[in-house]
Amino acid sequence: MMALVALIGAIMVLVAPAHTVRADDGDQTYTQNFQNDTMTLSGKSVTTSLNFTKEDYWDIHKAQFNFSFQVSQLSNRQTSDITLSLNGVKFYSFRPDKTSGLQSKTVDLPLDLLRGSNVLTINGQIINQAGQTSDLVTTPANWLTLSSGANVNFTYHLNEASEDINSFYAHFIGMDTIVNRRSAIVMPHGANDAELTASAYAFAGVARVIVTTDGKLNLTRWGSSIAQQADYRLVVAQYDRLPADLKRFVQADQVTAQRAVLQTATDGSTHYLIVTARTGGLLKKAAQFVANQELMKETTGPTESVTAQTSTSTSVLQYQGSRQLTTGTDRVSGTGQHTLTYVLSVPIDRTNSQGSVVHLHLRYADNLNFKNSLVTLKVGDQSVGSAHLDRARANGGTYNFRLPTKLTLGNSFTVSVVFNLQLAGSGGTTDVTTPWAELDSQSTAAIKTTPQNSLLFTNYPSTFISNQTFDNVVVVRPRSMNDDDLAALTNIMNLLGNYAQQNTGSIRFTTQVPSTARMKQSSVIAFGTYHDNALVRKLNGQLYFRFARGGNRILSNEKLSIEHRYGATIGTAQLLRSPYNQQRALLVATAAHSSDVVNATTQLSTQADVSGYKGDALVIDRDNNHYSYCFKKNAAADVNAAKKQKLTRNRQVIIYLVVAAAVIVVVVAIMVLILRKNGMLRRKETGDEK
Repeated sequence: MMALVALIGAIMVLVAPAHTVRADDGDQTYTQNFQNDTMTLSGKSVTTSLNFTKEDYWDIHKAQFNFSFQVSQLSNRQTSDITLSLNGVKFYSFRPDKTSGLQSKTVDLPLDLLRGSNVLTINGQIINQAGQTSDLVTTPANWLTLSSGANVNFTYHLNEASEDINSFYAHFIGMDTIVNRRSAIVMPHGANDAELTASAYAFAGVARVIVTTDGKLNLTRWGSSIAQQADYRLVVAQYDRLPADLKRFVQADQVTAQRAVLQTATDGSTHYLIVTARTGGLLKKAAQFVANQELMKETTGPTESVTAQTSTSTSVLQYQGSRQLTTGTDRVSGTGQHTLTYVLSVPIDRTNSQGSVVHLHLRYADNLNFKNSLVTLKVGDQSVGSAHLDRARANGGTYNFRLPTKLTLGNSFTVSVVFNLQLAGSGGTTDVTTPWAELDSQSTAAIKTTPQNSLLFTNYPSTFISNQTFDNVVVVRPRSMNDDDLAALTNIMNLLGNYAQQNTGSIRFTTQVPSTARMKQSSVIAFGTYHDNALVRKLNGQLYFRFARGGNRILSNEKLSIEHRYGATIGTAQLLRSPYNQQRALLVATAAHSSDVVNATTQLSTQADVSGYKGDALVIDRDNNHYSYCFKKNAAADVNAAKKQKLTRNRQVIIYLVVAAAVIVVVVAIMVLILRKNGMLRRKETGDEK
């Protein structure tokens, strides 16, 4: 067989934004790009799975899977066979052309097999043809490459939301709605601190359940261009500050000092969910209701009342350390290599520590070649370990893999279970209908974690999150919020909201410099220009990048020389140690102009953006030039804890040295005794005397 092509492409990598296009006949199209990491496909039979979703309010007319692939150049007696399955049901098979070049394929998906969450499986084989028989061929290298850019394209009719709250919610968080900026959280002009606080809870609750990364939700004000573009508007306002156009939808006697209201309304093609109360406390409570996905999905009807006694807390309050790999039973079939991949997460404020174990509960056929059949565990791209499958556990058994302590997991990571299945005396084409191995819901990852202890952007936003919720966060905002300020706040809240998995923490807004007592207890975020933010002005002398007198430009420092006109055109985000509490963080996003504050906060909007910065300060200019710097000599969030850890490590080293010395002394003593017993020392001493 000729040399195999070694090019490996990424599966499901996001290469272009998903988008919706309105067709000429009134239908719409939405392209959903796959987002999995690079996956190696090798062996005589290979399998990989791609995951995608569809919205329940789509009336789908057509769904097409588009992908490009490359196969190794095969000998004249060899051919390849590729089979597609949707949710476990095979629906399409084909044989690629015998060429090593890139090939493209568009396949219609059977609509009756589509669900809300879908698994598309690709199975490939290389077959040797000899006369009338076909035999599988073992290949030593990767022969099938799926290139980046694979996607599913939907053509559908959009069913608009009904008057039910759960119907509005489904549309509001929908992939196509978010990507096309048809959703927005809207506040009155000059939103007060109570309205901003409530909006932050609602925003975080929605941000964490949005499944697309091709767009984001926006915080805006009534009448803005962003609000006007949105067909689905979540309006958060105290009742006496509701826009007049919306007050008519809410009966005044429904909103009392003891009761907040959620009310849907439709005005032409615009759909509203009005969240209102007469007090800031009840408005926050109603927003926490919105931030609970379970409650929002369960709420039918156009109106919901919320009181101080309403249970709004999300169901899981703390990270328990154990995660199921799957809630069902996942099967692989046929001889060769098969991979099951799962995405797991740990809280952003924690990291892997000693004792983490992955438990795989497996069942498999008892007619395997147990000398050659293996199961391998990978975390990300790193292989953790392999084990031979044995006959004793064929009907159900557990394989345990301990994770290395130094293995960096990150907040989100993949666990891949790779089966290499060989049949005893196998021959002929694989019978892919036979479930040769399966992994069930008893399979878990028990991740032991310790808190992160770093005040760098590599650990952001963990310093503002604890137990998956806001850790007593105070946001100091500009006194008068313009559109730029709201855009900056949207950027900051987007990433915070993604990691604030619970709605029970504390976040509050203020225009004033918080009291010293408040600052000691809080992690603080300050955003806005020098002129608009009181805390920025007060802390200017302690910033890494400081303002000149008057606040019209940023000055040079030991890390960066800044020309005086250039200093008026840059934005900066700085992660400082709070001067009020050495164990708390202080994030300052500022510039001389509000548009440059927006530019700086774009770098904090997603994990992909912030992961590019390793220090504690970043600078971005209007030409999109980025700079990253580290000013802290000791980046530990808790300096005392870091010192204790260092002392503990030193003590352990001393203990090891003492033990080693004791062992050496014992060994030497034993050797001396042995020599004496054998008379060797005595003879030597006698000889010396002579």
